[in-house]
Amino acid sequence: MTAFQSRGLFLAGLLIGLSALFGMNSAAIPLFQAGMVYLAAAAFLFAPMQRHYMGWPGILLGLLVLAAIALTWIVHSSGVAGAAGWDFWLKAIGLWLAAWMMVDVIANTGDGRRTSRWRNLAPMILFGATLLLLWEWLVVGFGISPIILLPPSAIGQALVAQVNTLATDFVWTFLHEVLLGWLIGSGSGFLVALVADRIPFLRRGLLPLGNVVSALPIVGIAPIMIWWFTYDWPSKTAVVVAMTFFPMLVNTVAGLAASGALERDLMRSYGASYWSTLVSLRLPAAMPFIFNGLKINSTLAMIGAIVAEYFDGPTIGMGFRINTQAALSQTDIVWAEIAVAMVAGSLFYGLIALVERAVTFWHPSYRRA
Repeated sequence: MTAFQSRGLFLAGLLIGLSALFGMNSAAIPLFQAGMVYLAAAAFLFAPMQRHYMGWPGILLGLLVLAAIALTWIVHSSGVAGAAGWDFWLKAIGLWLAAWMMVDVIANTGDGRRTSRWRNLAPMILFGATLLLLWEWLVVGFGISPIILLPPSAIGQALVAQVNTLATDFVWTFLHEVLLGWLIGSGSGFLVALVADRIPFLRRGLLPLGNVVSALPIVGIAPIMIWWFTYDWPSKTAVVVAMTFFPMLVNTVAGLAASGALERDLMRSYGASYWSTLVSLRLPAAMPFIFNGLKINSTLAMIGAIVAEYFDGPTIGMGFRINTQAALSQTDIVWAEIAVAMVAGSLFYGLIALVERAVTFWHPSYRRA
C-alpha cells in the first residue's frame, strides 16, 4: 500500500471513529459521517505530500484513544447495549481502520534509536488494544451471554474485586509449582544432556524415550504423581518436572552438536581437552538451543501446573480456582484467573527472552541489517 493510499484510509477511518464523540441518536450523524469521508478524501487528494505525511503521531494517537473511549461508552449505553445498529458498527470499523493505519504513521516517523524502538513496539501495542476493544464492542453490542463470553471490562472488574484471592492463587501456583518445577526440570535435563553427550549409548537411548514421554497426556501423568508425591504442591511440581525435563534434554543435545566441524578441528589442533572444548566452543554455540528449551518449558510449566491442580489437592491455586468456579458458573473469576496466568506466562517468557538476547547477542538473528 502506498503512502498516498494509507494516508486517505487513516484520515477516513479516524474521522468516522471520531464521529462517536458527537453521539449516536441524532438523525444527522450518517450525513456527518459521509461529509467527513468526503473532506478526508479531498484533504489527501489535494494536500502536498511530505515524507512524514501525517506528522505529530502522538496527537493522532490521542485522538484515536479519545474516540475509542467515546465508542466504548456508547456501546454500554441503554439504547445500544445488546442492540447495536449499523451506524455504531460503521464507527467501529472506521476506528479499527484508523488504528491499523496508525502503525504505518509511526513506522514513517523518526529515524533515531528511541523512535526505532517505539516503531517496533507500536504494532504489538496497537494490535492488542484494538483486539480488546473489538472484543468489548462485539460482546456488549450483540448482547452475548456472560456464560458464553465476558467482555474485558467485566474481567477487569473481577480482577479488582478478587485481587486477594488471585494473588494468593498466583503465589501458590507460580512460586511453588511452576518456577520450582521449571528450575528442577530444566536443570536436570541440562545436566543429563551433558552426560548423554559424553556417553553416546545413553544419548541413543534417552532421545527416543523423550519423544515417547512428550506424547503422554498431562491428565494421565497427574494422578500418578499425586499417588507418588501426596496431594500437596510437590505432586504438581513433579508434573512440571516431567513435562520440562525432556524438552530441555533434546534441545541441549542438539545444541551441543551445533558447533561446526572446522571449529572443533581447530580446538583439537590446539590440544584442547574435552572440557575446554565444551566450555569454550560447544556450550556457547548451544546457547540458542538451550534458551529455546527454556522458553518452551516456561509455557509447558504453566500449563502443567494448572492442569495438575484440576485433580485432588489443596483448596488453593489457579487450576483449582478455575475448576471449581467453572462448575459454579462464576465465569468472571475463571476469566480473571486465565488473565493472570496469561500475563504471568508472557512475562516469564519475555524475561527469558531478554536474558537470551543478552547472552546470545552475537547470534545472526540479532544483527541489524
